[in-house]
Amino acid sequence: MSDEKTVLACTACSATFQHKGSTHCWSAPEAKLPQPGHCPSDKYAEVVAESFARYQGDDFDARLAQVAARVEGLCYQPVPGSDAVNARWTRVEDTVALAKLMGFTRIGIATCIGLLEESRQLALILRAQGLEPFSACCKAGSIDKLELGLTETDKVRPGTFEPACNPIAQAQIFNAEQMEMNIIMGLCVGHDMLFAKYSDAPVTTLVAKDRVTGHNPVAALYGQGFYYKRLQKQQVDVSGE
Repeated sequence: MSDEKTVLACTACSATFQHKGSTHCWSAPEAKLPQPGHCPSDKYAEVVAESFARYQGDDFDARLAQVAARVEGLCYQPVPGSDAVNARWTRVEDTVALAKLMGFTRIGIATCIGLLEESRQLALILRAQGLEPFSACCKAGSIDKLELGLTETDKVRPGTFEPACNPIAQAQIFNAEQMEMNIIMGLCVGHDMLFAKYSDAPVTTLVAKDRVTGHNPVAALYGQGFYYKRLQKQQVDVSGE
């Protein structure tokens, strides 16, 4: 296992944030906290500067970065009489706001077949917000997993017809329909990567699939002190046995 002190590991600043309420990257220039030796801001200072310069232009990437920063600000509201802020928007509202500010109208919903109802509800919201939603299910085409070279034992329910997910098809369908923005709704790990890779339109994730926690993956991180401590004690078994 790599030594956290010798690799890029912004996670090491977690302790600093907990004790100081800030980090080197969050400090004002006149009150900078010490820069840790593993800090990418030092090792990749040129990359940081060149990347940031791209946000200061007027092309698509710059507009997206600028709008994303505006949405981040809109997500919070001041608390009168305090320096605290109050988070007021859900991820759904963030997503709608970004689409509106970017001028996106045609919105693709790349949905897992297990989240059809959630995706239907999302489509209702998008329409109510003046947007035009389109949806494509992960099982589009209904081709059995055996066609991938898998065996019956690789299926969730061996001996039954079980269609494979087809995320490239989802992306290309949206490409053909000229989506301006695509939303991932619970695609499997790996399938989401393929969808994002082949999508012409920019992609955001609204739902990250987690079959155990009701699609709340961070629950496994919050539970490291007890319920999910096994993730630090046991290797994840990929044998299928």
